[in-house]
Amino acid sequence: MNRIDAIVLAGGPHDAVAQLQAGAPNKAFVEIEGITLVGRVLAALRDSAGVGRLIVVAPPAMKQHRDLRFADELRPDGVHISESLRNGLAGLPADEDVLIVASDLPVLTPVAAQDFVRGVHALSTDLVYGCVEKSVHERRFPEVPHTWAKMRDGTFCGGGLVAMKPRALPLLERFIEQLGAARKHPFKLASFFGWDMLARFAIGRLTIAAAEVRAARILGAPVRAFVSSFPETAVNVDRPSDVPLARALVARLSR
Repeated sequence: MNRIDAIVLAGGPHDAVAQLQAGAPNKAFVEIEGITLVGRVLAALRDSAGVGRLIVVAPPAMKQHRDLRFADELRPDGVHISESLRNGLAGLPADEDVLIVASDLPVLTPVAAQDFVRGVHALSTDLVYGCVEKSVHERRFPEVPHTWAKMRDGTFCGGGLVAMKPRALPLLERFIEQLGAARKHPFKLASFFGWDMLARFAIGRLTIAAAEVRAARILGAPVRAFVSSFPETAVNVDRPSDVPLARALVARLSR
């Protein structure tokens, strides 16, 4: 399997999670059993056979942090995630897949990352969005809460791994800008996605395939979902209450 480069997004605000750790500029640098969240993600990616160069996008002041030793390159984060993503993708081949990984996945494993890379190669598209089916997730991590989306194919949550070809970035930025402008206006939001799509989603009749087609039409580039069989790709840290839960999971899995 050809290896693909990975970007780990370790920027972001000094939120309520970051406030739990002295000196942490954002939640990526909160420690879970002595290792920061971003350090755990980088270690898992470094041990994954499908991952090549590791680029971490983080505050420049953290350049000497011990947990960034697995990264091949540190690039500065931006005020907004789109700026951080742009910095991470700069100079990478426009037509080659790049793995985009959140920095708050405390139990990510090399095998899970490898499986996602395999899926990216198999789908061969411009943008791949990772997700996990509810029954798969709850068999392994029943104590981890999520916001679930009921689809005709099953019930899913989003994961922390995405892949994209850098050529799709301008289209993605335009999509994010349009979505941001519409998000506080229900009628604009409905017209953006389509009333038919919202109606099918509301009654649980929307399929992944139909969502892929509509997303591709809106974005202007092919989009596919990858349903991971590894629920650790969707275990993240969003709230202060997630930190002790993450520590308990790490402790349990390391026994």
